[in-house]
Amino acid sequence: MGISKSADTGKATRYGALFRTTVFAAFGFAAVTSAQAKVTLNVNSWAGRTYPLATEMASLCDDIAKVTEGRVVCNILPKAVASPTQTFDAVANGIVDVGYIVHGYTAGRFVATKAVEFPLFGDTAEVMSVAYQRVHDRMLAKANEHEGVKVLALHVHGPGQIYNIRREIKTLDALKGLKMRVGGGVINDVAKDIGVVPILKPATEVYELLSTGVADGVFFAKDGVVPYNLPEVVKFATFVPGGMYNLSFGYLANPAKWNSIPASDRALIEPLLGEHLSRRISRKFDEADQTAIKALENAKIPITIADDAFLKQLAEATKPLRKDWIAQVAKLGIDGEAVLEALRKEVEIVAAEMKKK
Repeated sequence: MGISKSADTGKATRYGALFRTTVFAAFGFAAVTSAQAKVTLNVNSWAGRTYPLATEMASLCDDIAKVTEGRVVCNILPKAVASPTQTFDAVANGIVDVGYIVHGYTAGRFVATKAVEFPLFGDTAEVMSVAYQRVHDRMLAKANEHEGVKVLALHVHGPGQIYNIRREIKTLDALKGLKMRVGGGVINDVAKDIGVVPILKPATEVYELLSTGVADGVFFAKDGVVPYNLPEVVKFATFVPGGMYNLSFGYLANPAKWNSIPASDRALIEPLLGEHLSRRISRKFDEADQTAIKALENAKIPITIADDAFLKQLAEATKPLRKDWIAQVAKLGIDGEAVLEALRKEVEIVAAEMKKK
């Protein structure tokens, strides 16, 4: 018996409803899947796992995942695919999505960032880093030295000090002739001007340089003392109030990858960056500095505090470096004298702010 027209119509109606339900369900599933889709940031981390650069990168990644409710996550690569000197280009070229750099490791590439590397800048990483981030944003960013990457934050470690295996350093002249490992940037020039033989090597090679006697000493911030096992090899330490030098660091991201993060999630991440990130990283450096002092004391390594005569001699010896830097950044459209004065004032402002808390 044939199917009646009314029956055909009813079946068609039921099939149509089923089709619509299926289509709507499919679109609904797609919408949910899209909403839950993750952006994964591949992170290059070359520092030792306990070093503040690495620990705070991991903390930043945790916070990014938290504020975006898991929509943006990090994949911290188990082994760095780019060395410290290669990281900027690796980020810019999309080989990795996020990484950190030491500006001075690539000689000649960065000029404006040297503003914070001169001796006698300040006594804590937090004060110096926050001042640096503010002045960079206002006065140095226009040099566009980070073209090709997104700057997440800038900071410095604690003031650089003197460690060696040969003799106690009480005067600047006592450094003459020593082969000292340097990390790049202004300290390279400082070393040459005071008669030191600079050896430009990354921090990861310091222990070997000292233990084999290839280097007589190292200009190093206190934070590196424990992670790089300096108490096992150094015999003398000299602490310079205000620092023998400072070192500029940057946390960077690939712009294309960063912009692939939905705008709504980027808005949630932005408060974690800039001054906030600069401050939290530098606090960890300051904590590491205190740990270092205890480690040196426990190892019974004598610590000499540079006196006023040392500081005056250091300031005088580095005047030509400041003058040369001012001339260099003038070519970038930057008033170097104004920048150095702004940094000095901002350090005072940040220090006062911290005392009020």
